[in-house]
Amino acid sequence: MNKPLLRIRLETAQDVVAARRRARELAAGLGFSPLDQTRIASAVSEIARNAFEYADGGEVTFALDDERPREALAVQVSDHGPGVRELEAVLDGTYRSPGGMGLGITGSRRLMDRFAIRSSASGTTVTMARDLPHERGAVCGTELERIVRELSARSPQEGAHGDSLEELQQQNRELVTALDELRERQEELSRLTQELEATNRGVVALYAELDERAEELRRADMMKTRFLSNMSHELRTPLSSIRALANLLLNRLDGDLSVEQERQVRLILSSAETLGETVNDLLDLAKIEAGKTEVVPAWFDPADLFAALRTMLMPLLDTPHVTLEFVSTAGLPQLYTDEPKLTQILRNFVSNAIKYTEHGQIRVGAQCMPGDGDDARITFFVADTGIGIAPEHHQIIFEEFGQVQNRLQQRVKGTGLGLPLCRKLAALLGGEVGVESEPGVGSTFRLNLPVRLATSVEDEPETSGDTAP
Repeated sequence: MNKPLLRIRLETAQDVVAARRRARELAAGLGFSPLDQTRIASAVSEIARNAFEYADGGEVTFALDDERPREALAVQVSDHGPGVRELEAVLDGTYRSPGGMGLGITGSRRLMDRFAIRSSASGTTVTMARDLPHERGAVCGTELERIVRELSARSPQEGAHGDSLEELQQQNRELVTALDELRERQEELSRLTQELEATNRGVVALYAELDERAEELRRADMMKTRFLSNMSHELRTPLSSIRALANLLLNRLDGDLSVEQERQVRLILSSAETLGETVNDLLDLAKIEAGKTEVVPAWFDPADLFAALRTMLMPLLDTPHVTLEFVSTAGLPQLYTDEPKLTQILRNFVSNAIKYTEHGQIRVGAQCMPGDGDDARITFFVADTGIGIAPEHHQIIFEEFGQVQNRLQQRVKGTGLGLPLCRKLAALLGGEVGVESEPGVGSTFRLNLPVRLATSVEDEPETSGDTAP
């Protein structure tokens, strides 16, 4: 509901001046800042001037609007003139009259929080409002009466000439204040612009340095990959010769060996085989990082995979205190993925389990995850009752050369390349690896893969009805 405060009839040019002055005084009484007082007074002055010049007079009504969440000073300027022609053009700022009416309306619209205009051949009504400051509390009835009483004590027509001169001086002071504020803002904007330009130069220099460092890292990574690839190939030849010569001696092709000689030759062969496995891991990592590892998927049965793993890994068990168990594959679907790479991952998991399990059992199995068609996935697991891994080391073991110190470290040697290689191979097969482990309880390594590796149609081999799922 609007509470009327003041009404001024626009019959002379002095009434326009009086409307401006009363608008500023009302705004001051309601707690508006000096800058907001100037905005309100300027908006009222412009619209009142339009009514006086283009409609030969009108009326300005001030009221307190308390119907909104925040109270507002509402102003209505009405006249009985011919109306505003091309109102839409005036409101969008494209129309300019010789007297500047378009500028007055658009300028006043920007100065107020709300602005509405209705115009017809019988007259024009402009309604505008400015919300009271946030820090200003609700205006009570006695305060409102005091403000109105003080304004009414002096007639708008009283001292018209003096008021005009005083109002002109006030407008000049407001203009000077506005210009000073504008200058300060321009200086602040200039300072911020300089700071921004300096920051931008710094950012550009930083990006250039980062690009340079990234290029250096890329070259270093390429050199490392090339070195690992070349050295792995160079090491394979002498290692093969060492293994061949060791087998030659163990087979007594060049004569009999003493017990001590046989023990030493077997140590040579074991060391050569361990080094060969490390070289192979390095070469595989280098090929993956260089993007030269090919994935060759094919259909196969998980039962055949587990049978091959059993044949391959059972001889590695050198203690009767540990059993190796393969869970039944009944109910598992056929897989379309790279079987050798999947075998390499599982073989590495089981080999680690054998190394770090002193008693108990190692279980190897798989289970299907919910999903249909190409979304179906399968999880392989290798669970042991070994020494376990602390939670804070779960991430480290999948990093290259990352090793965890434990009491079996002296007996069980390793390079820290096996699990990182498994992680990279799993990514090539569209899957991921993970571990659940607790010291003294055991570990469970998991490999989650899609049942059907996504490939292009032309790369997928044709399958007969008895091999495809």
